[in-house]
Amino acid sequence: MGEAPRDAGSVVAQALGHRTPGDRAQFLKELLAHTAAGLVILEGERAASEAVYRLADAVVSRGRP
Repeated sequence: MGEAPRDAGSVVAQALGHRTPGDRAQFLKELLAHTAAGLVILEGERAASEAVYRLADAVVSRGRP
């Protein structure tokens, strides 16, 4: 039998753990871009745009650190 599926957060955390601190931000930027492109393919431009908009809105509403 194959390995049990893991949640997305665990997959990303493991991938980040294999990168140097200086490479982590670029990895996340590329992950966001690929994720948005995948959503376009799976759900269409409107759904992908909405997801990206909500993400951007969440970032903006958090404010500056």
